[in-house]
Amino acid sequence: MQLLRKIAAPISLIYAFVVYFRNFLFDRGIFKSQSFKTTTICVGNLSAGGTGKTPMIEFLIKGLQSQFNIAVLSRGYGRKSKGFLLASAEVSVEQIGDEPYQIYQKFPSISLAVDGDRRNGISLLEEKVQPDVILLDDAFQHRKVKPSFNILLTAYGNLYINDWYLPTGSLRDAKNQSKRADVVIVTKCPKELTANNQIEIKTQLRLNSKQALFFATLVYEDMLQGLHDKIALDTLKDKRVTLVTGIANPIPLLNYLQEKGIVFEHLQFTDHHFFTAEEIEIFNTKEMVLTTEKDYVRLKGKVSSMYYIGVRHKLLNKDNEALLQRVRHAIG
Repeated sequence: MQLLRKIAAPISLIYAFVVYFRNFLFDRGIFKSQSFKTTTICVGNLSAGGTGKTPMIEFLIKGLQSQFNIAVLSRGYGRKSKGFLLASAEVSVEQIGDEPYQIYQKFPSISLAVDGDRRNGISLLEEKVQPDVILLDDAFQHRKVKPSFNILLTAYGNLYINDWYLPTGSLRDAKNQSKRADVVIVTKCPKELTANNQIEIKTQLRLNSKQALFFATLVYEDMLQGLHDKIALDTLKDKRVTLVTGIANPIPLLNYLQEKGIVFEHLQFTDHHFFTAEEIEIFNTKEMVLTTEKDYVRLKGKVSSMYYIGVRHKLLNKDNEALLQRVRHAIG
């Protein structure tokens, strides 16, 4: 691994230069960023996945949907369609991608669209839906759009300030672009993160006086959802469990299941993996398949004994409402 990192180091330097130069052109106005009349709230990160963007989008929807007409715009990574597509009851996970499909299934009353061209997607949502606010999923690095409010996520175990650029590290954007964030949220924190630990992280991140810093932990649900029923997580202690994951970072889930005393084999796939018929056939030979909600939407109805474990963000220091208040203020 160390040898591969040394070999990849020159590539990382080239990548870092390209990222810095691109941002320089946007910062100087040579490349243009477009603003829109509709309030746009961007949720993103500087790294290549694994910070909990989808649960944060869901957190915002839950907190805002009673007051505002919400639309969500995503690229729809891995989808088997092109251009702008507005979700409906007839849409499939293959058409819009796993994470947008998960969000739409959970919140069918909102508008959800996918489009690789964010400017086109926002314009069409304004034309077709006229929402009060558009939540931009994973759009921090898309400088062609200038959001009304930026939420930057960074994982506790891999703060962007300590990371390096692809392919040696996981950064896909420059560290100094954190200056564009209105709010920075350190996700996947230990539940008992001390005040001193929080101060240490704040010192490392070196945010400016106008930026707010929040800390969030992942909360896993005790009840597992299947196709027709729910079962308690504790009941898995008596079963032979196969955990199937196709997410960027399954480590927090692995740690949680081990803490709960669940013994399992882990079949790990790449992020957004669309499972083959052969893989599904293997899953159907297992006594009990446990998966994530994102993976479940790609496997629903295809595996006989399968349940997913839900997950959500919970802000530390009882800050859930404090974050929502800042977002509401941005919407106006």
